[in-house]
Amino acid sequence: MIRVPELIERKRDGGELSADELRALMLGYARDEVPDYQLAAFCMAVFFRGLSGAETYALTEAMIETGETIDLHSALGRKVVDKHSTGGVGDKTSIAVGPIVAACGVPFAKLSGRGLGHTGGTLDKLESIPGFRVELSTDELVAQVRDAGMAIAGAGANLVPADKRLYALRDVTATVDSLPLIASSIMSKKVAAGADAIVLDVKVGEGAFMKTLDDARALAGLMRDLGARFGRETVCLLTDMDQPLGRAVGNALEIREAIATLRDEGPPDFAELVETATARLLALSDLGLAETDARARVRDVLAEGSAVSAFERWIHAQGGDPDEGALPEAPVVHELRSPEPGYIAELHSLPVGLAALHLGAGRRTKDDSVDHAVGIVCLAKRGDRVEQDQPLAEIHARTDEAAQEAAEELQAAYVFAGEPPAERPIVLDVLA
Repeated sequence: MIRVPELIERKRDGGELSADELRALMLGYARDEVPDYQLAAFCMAVFFRGLSGAETYALTEAMIETGETIDLHSALGRKVVDKHSTGGVGDKTSIAVGPIVAACGVPFAKLSGRGLGHTGGTLDKLESIPGFRVELSTDELVAQVRDAGMAIAGAGANLVPADKRLYALRDVTATVDSLPLIASSIMSKKVAAGADAIVLDVKVGEGAFMKTLDDARALAGLMRDLGARFGRETVCLLTDMDQPLGRAVGNALEIREAIATLRDEGPPDFAELVETATARLLALSDLGLAETDARARVRDVLAEGSAVSAFERWIHAQGGDPDEGALPEAPVVHELRSPEPGYIAELHSLPVGLAALHLGAGRRTKDDSVDHAVGIVCLAKRGDRVEQDQPLAEIHARTDEAAQEAAEELQAAYVFAGEPPAERPIVLDVLA
């Protein structure tokens, strides 16, 4: 029987905990043998003192042991790939990446979550598709990846249950932004979900959790190291989240944009990120492609239309209607117009995300419902030249009043200048 106060005290004073001690702590917490208040004290000690590489690995391994794991490689006899994002405004990347990967003949399996606050959740976006099932059993997940080439589903209650409880505890104890706790939370779920190779999209900027490139690089390094320790090939993309990704922010609107991108008609920044992430996944797969060849394969798949076919096959397999016309539409569409001529110097992502949240596209608390039809389409973005009274954005709302309130929030997101701003790439760095 571990003495939890002694472990907390040792970590508080800068000492190191053994793998056996961390395993006992996590298993005890998962079994309700260790109370929340002791884990809260432990998290605060970690927040201030950090964890060594060995401790972070041991904590991640311990959290995985609290639940089930999925062995996709053995079940499918193939190398399976996955993609994860740390979350941002307008981030629908996986919904476009998965079908392209599947169209290239590589199995893609992803377990996703729901959104909270100004960043959307992949499952919420997918549930805007009529009939789409996000809950799949492990057997259903494996069968669908085998038959349709891909699946994106919700993580079951028995997958890393300690992480679900620990995250909720960190959320109310001001210990969310601890790099080793973030890294272990993300990678425990990725490893338990069973993919062999993972591309991690670490968002950087005001609309992301990691505000600076240095912090994002540190988190990416931790996660890549954990991936290597668990035998997972891991590539980290550090990507810009100072402005929304693509143009659409809001569930059904983002599905439409993902479909347009699969038709090779997506916004340039989003299309570039989708191509980069997909090429990296193909290069990690069992196809034996170099990244340049993988990019050429992506271009071919988009040009010939097989990515759209893979999307339709996937949506059908999970019970959804892939017809874009079946997606819900908001009854009010209001244009926000430019108050002056000039260049868009900045389009701040946080007020855009908050405006979409207040329209009903996201959740303030985990119990809130989501309106899949509402959201924002940013018609002008950083670097674009606009004239006075030119439309800057479309606001999709339930009522005129809601649209007007969103317009006031959205206006503050736009910063104008007489000269174009310096170009900023969507992919800021790659750790491979």
